[in-house]
Amino acid sequence: MADLGDNVTIPEFSCLLQMDPYLKPYEKDFRRRYELLQKQLFLLEEAEGGFDQFTRSYNTFGVQRRPDNSLYFKEWAPAAEALFLTGDFNGWDKFSHRYTKKEFGKWELILPPKHDNSPAVDHNSKLKVVVHTKEGQRLYRISPWAKYVTREEKAVIYDWVHWDPPQKNRCMKTTCTFSPTSLRIYESHVGIGSPEGKIASYNNFTTNVLPRIKDLGYNCIQLMAIMEHAYYASFGYQITSFFAASSRYGTPDELKQLIDVAHSMGIMVLLDVVHSHASKNTEDGLNRFDGSDSCFFHSPPRGVHSLWDSCLFNYSSWEVLRFLLSNLRWWMEEYHFDGFRFDGVTSMLYHHHGIGTGFTGDYSEYFGLQVDEDSLVYLMLANHILHTLYPDCITVAEDVSGMPALCRKVEEGGLGFDYRLAMAVPDKWIQILKELKDEDWNIGNIVHTLTNRRYGEKCIAYAESHDQALVGDKSLAFWLMDKEMYTNMSSLIPMTAIIDRGMQLHKMIRLITHGLGGEGYLNFMGNEFGHPEWLDFPREGNNQSYHYARRQFNLVDMDHLRYCQLYAFDRDMNRTEDKYGWLAAPPAFVSARHEEDKVIVFDRSNVLFIFNFHPSKSFQDYRVAVEAPGKYKIKLDSDAAQYGGHGRLDHNTEFFTQPEPFNGRSNSIQVNTYGITFCDL
Repeated sequence: MADLGDNVTIPEFSCLLQMDPYLKPYEKDFRRRYELLQKQLFLLEEAEGGFDQFTRSYNTFGVQRRPDNSLYFKEWAPAAEALFLTGDFNGWDKFSHRYTKKEFGKWELILPPKHDNSPAVDHNSKLKVVVHTKEGQRLYRISPWAKYVTREEKAVIYDWVHWDPPQKNRCMKTTCTFSPTSLRIYESHVGIGSPEGKIASYNNFTTNVLPRIKDLGYNCIQLMAIMEHAYYASFGYQITSFFAASSRYGTPDELKQLIDVAHSMGIMVLLDVVHSHASKNTEDGLNRFDGSDSCFFHSPPRGVHSLWDSCLFNYSSWEVLRFLLSNLRWWMEEYHFDGFRFDGVTSMLYHHHGIGTGFTGDYSEYFGLQVDEDSLVYLMLANHILHTLYPDCITVAEDVSGMPALCRKVEEGGLGFDYRLAMAVPDKWIQILKELKDEDWNIGNIVHTLTNRRYGEKCIAYAESHDQALVGDKSLAFWLMDKEMYTNMSSLIPMTAIIDRGMQLHKMIRLITHGLGGEGYLNFMGNEFGHPEWLDFPREGNNQSYHYARRQFNLVDMDHLRYCQLYAFDRDMNRTEDKYGWLAAPPAFVSARHEEDKVIVFDRSNVLFIFNFHPSKSFQDYRVAVEAPGKYKIKLDSDAAQYGGHGRLDHNTEFFTQPEPFNGRSNSIQVNTYGITFCDL
């Protein structure tokens, strides 16, 4: 047993190595990683009294109002010659309020209250840190710990705004008191959550989008682009202010209200957190905060991501660990998020950042000198702290490499994530639709892609996410139906062959991914009803247009359009999972993957799934395997008329098993197949 401090012990790795004996040659690597984690926790205990206070550093850095209404300012700027505070409060005097230099690169300033005992800096007033460098430069910076930043209309640079509303105006926050066994995630972007061509607000999302999410049966929201980012078209992945909720959608209190309402609806809220890199902006970002190229980041070239044109954190730096770990704690404590989706984990895990590297699954790719153990140990530390402080916290890793033990607990030898994204699945669907005729679909390959995941490590499956919707690619619906979505989605006219095929495959692809692909499911907002076109944010290349930076929920509300039929199927798919719980069940047993018939049959959680992907054939009295004997009935049918199908199956039919072993199961039944047949005992 190895002691990790804070009353945590680490057992031997026997469980992990028994589960996957092929990891045995790399046992020393696992042990070395644990030694590094143990060292960090020991140092935190010795230097900071443990991680609890260390991760609350947002209470001491930036600006803090003390009980006597004096204001305490603190920054870390090790390369600076001098620091001054300027802003509305002193008429923007650049030299009147000088910070005092402390040890370890820290700077402090105390402002006494005004004569009326109110704070020296008013709520909602602007501030800047003036940094004097050893080279004689004078730089104007936003505090890395700023809680609120805004940008005036037509301005380029964000301003640091002191956010300290009166106590009576502070939003009351609720805590999520439930932990779903089946995770159904609605990936969301607040700014595009409206049919109107503008940036939508937190209030709009609360009022208009949350009820739709609840109705659809999703029990978790993944909020993108919340951490402040100066460039809207970055989709929120070029962060400039890590502690600030984006002001382009509203105020911090309005975001808190959004999360409050979601919790009251029984919906968890995850933050899409970006700790893999940061914007290169200097005046309103972290880059060169103290005038050096190595404050929060590695010096170039190591500190530059060549594809993303962004800065890479130095995870070996004590103050960077303080900043990032406190950032996670801040979002949990201040806004009551329920966990995180960690972006860019592949880039963090390897020195090559995944650039020009194809992962074959050979275990040698996951160990050795190519692994960045500083960032790997940071992820272990982050997960250990989060799950220790918040046992119900959920963390999801965006990793394309397939790193073993990514989703095993820290105590078992893993990195501590709860889920990983099954990123090969949407790529497979797009590849099939782009490259293959329907009759050439490789059924075995589809099943392999949907089931090829590490045993004992939970995956979030999805047919498409925001990545597939971005300009340059197309959503599944647009790949399937393309320009006919503009003219032929009315239910008042007969379905064309293209719309018919597209509607049926859209439903089938999503359900087989839902049922077979993982232990959680994700959908990007709007894709549940086949949102047309693509997603493109306002930029120079499109004349700053918002036309494609919106979600046309109004299409669902028009009863004569077939979008409402796809919406209804997605809703009933989620509600059916909520009843039977296949996502929380062990992996499915696939009893048939018939290449000629294009039929896939599997059972999971006492539910039988039957998919007929053949482009032209239906089958009468088709024998399929089942394990449990008894009577089966149809519970969800993609061919049902209310979902845009042809209504060829009688839902009153009862199917009785026959004691004839078939395809590895003890019993069998005979069914008719049109698209999806979904039966339960």
